[in-house]
Amino acid sequence: MEDLLIREIDRIGEMMLKIAQRLGLFSKSLPNYTLDDIKAESEKIELPFSIEKVLEQDNPVLYLVEKEKISDNALETFVDILFHSDMEEARKNSILDDAVTYLDSKGNFSFRLHSYK
Repeated sequence: MEDLLIREIDRIGEMMLKIAQRLGLFSKSLPNYTLDDIKAESEKIELPFSIEKVLEQDNPVLYLVEKEKISDNALETFVDILFHSDMEEARKNSILDDAVTYLDSKGNFSFRLHSYK
């Protein structure tokens, strides 16, 4: 059973990376996409949770970690994707702060997310 859960968690992380790549997050130039682009890509890739449902939460990071069992790497990629979108700056920074705090508390320092602060 544990192997199945680990495979599912890894699968979500791989899906998040595919979404990031499709949105151009790893290209040389700065990405330019909207939240609607993120939602469309997550539907194409059949991400097992709704981006809208995540963003409706008071604490999206806690929701992803506790409810969706997302891995630390997938969380980092998710926040990276949101950070480069057209989401409201205050909301982006709030999610970024929550993710950095969560990852730091686990001893998983994210140079990438800390560089956005």
